[in-house]
Amino acid sequence: MHRFPLRWTSLPLLAALLALTVGLSACDSLVDQQVRSQVSSSYLQSAEGFNSSVNGAYASLRTWYAKEIGGTMTVFGTDTYQQGSDGSWKHYDSYTGQLSPTDGFAEDLWSSMYEGINTANTVINRSGNIEGLSQDVVTQRVAEAKFIRAHHYFVLVRTYGPVHLTTEETEGVETEASRAPIADVYSQIVTDLRDAIDVLPVEADQYGRATKPAAEHLLSKVLLARGYTDAAQSSDWSNAETLAETVINDYDFRLLEDFGDVFALDNQQNDEVIWAVQYDQNQLINGDGNNFHLYFLMEYDVRPGMSRNVRDGRPWKRFRPTEFTLDSLMADRTNDVRWDRSFKDVFVSNNPGTYTCDGVECTIAEGDTALYFPGYEMPQAEQEARDYMVYTPSEYTDKVYPTLTKHLDPNRPTINDPRGSRDFLAMRLAETHLIAAEAEFQQSKMGEAADHINNVRLRAARESAQGSEAAMRISASDVDLDLILNERGRELLGEMKRWFDLVRTDQLVNRVQNHNPFGASNIEDHHNLRPIPQSQRDRTEGEFPQNPGYGE
Repeated sequence: MHRFPLRWTSLPLLAALLALTVGLSACDSLVDQQVRSQVSSSYLQSAEGFNSSVNGAYASLRTWYAKEIGGTMTVFGTDTYQQGSDGSWKHYDSYTGQLSPTDGFAEDLWSSMYEGINTANTVINRSGNIEGLSQDVVTQRVAEAKFIRAHHYFVLVRTYGPVHLTTEETEGVETEASRAPIADVYSQIVTDLRDAIDVLPVEADQYGRATKPAAEHLLSKVLLARGYTDAAQSSDWSNAETLAETVINDYDFRLLEDFGDVFALDNQQNDEVIWAVQYDQNQLINGDGNNFHLYFLMEYDVRPGMSRNVRDGRPWKRFRPTEFTLDSLMADRTNDVRWDRSFKDVFVSNNPGTYTCDGVECTIAEGDTALYFPGYEMPQAEQEARDYMVYTPSEYTDKVYPTLTKHLDPNRPTINDPRGSRDFLAMRLAETHLIAAEAEFQQSKMGEAADHINNVRLRAARESAQGSEAAMRISASDVDLDLILNERGRELLGEMKRWFDLVRTDQLVNRVQNHNPFGASNIEDHHNLRPIPQSQRDRTEGEFPQNPGYGE
């Protein structure tokens, strides 16, 4: 497999291209109504201009993955994560009236997705007669653009419902827009992905480019989601199953033996990863970087024996695991390693000294345990006997709680630098198994569904625990939607899946009411969609309807 990464080294050129080439992005043309100067068509027909446009389409993925907006709109306000002490955008967790048509994130996502779509449209529409590139390369790049366009429309249709649908490049001021039925949006997504599957290689010439199995994984997820909607076709779930099985069986992907190795810092390009959104340690081309290392951390840096450091991260205290996550999803810590491999239970001192720990004096040396999270209610006498600070579940607060380790990044340039360089693992084989299982469940193929779920669960079985495999194995009679959602919650925790999972299965309201103390009393059915940005509606000629529940 080619492991040479796809580098977006032409980002300065890309910025000019987005501002000049397209004139106005699809979103900006409907919102800002500001005319910008044009780059000549001849430049776009050159190898340099065409490649810059393709890079621009890829770069739009960085506005969503591993960013605060992406985490806030997919991790917050679910059954698995609730708000910590700091930060803005808490209305996405509490579902208050601030989640409104003037909300900044609702507008930013809309804008960035349409900018990416318009860049992809530019690549597709201007792909004829590119000077200096072979037709095979051009055809592959067009397929990549269709993959990205499909991806963006899939984010949009699940977030907002019916959305503006265009496959044409916007070159000037345009104020006409309409909300296409979700059936039309899904139809375009499916067409784009099937076109991409026909062309894309099994292995990319540069790591990070779209591939045939990545498109198949995405299409299986698209068909799974469409199968729950009014736009469903009778073959959606069977086709989703077939595509997922193809990705699982026909290529060289495999579940790593150790769940923790999937997220090991020095192992990001591993055999479980189907497709990743790339960041880079070279800050000249890293942009704002991967920011997910910021949001899942507790306030460790003011605790006994600790000070802020690059290894343990910059704690923004945004996303706190719910009791449901800690007490239910991660309850089996004897047989299932995913608690150990997902959360940090020990902080090692980098600030030695004498402190007060659990009411008694403690002396902590450099490199000793400073903070410990046993995960159970350790007796007070036992806590006091330890020469470090112990935090039991009853002592968790909005500042003190278990830290998710999947996104930690000790390779950041400085202690407070938010620009992480880790790739974001957008698609991995464990999820493909769970997609297949859900599609099979919906076809009443419980035995097959159980087999796929067991592939994921048995990988997580603790080898050192006698009988762990038997304890982790499920049977066909165990399979139901709650089990599938719970398994997705355990396996994919903090990976930008959860809000979409709950919306897809019509479990958002129920799960938030039962497991999220901040959103429980406010969430309503209309929160299964986000509000259409008011700026879009204000600057569109004619009517651009708002989603129900968000006013007119």
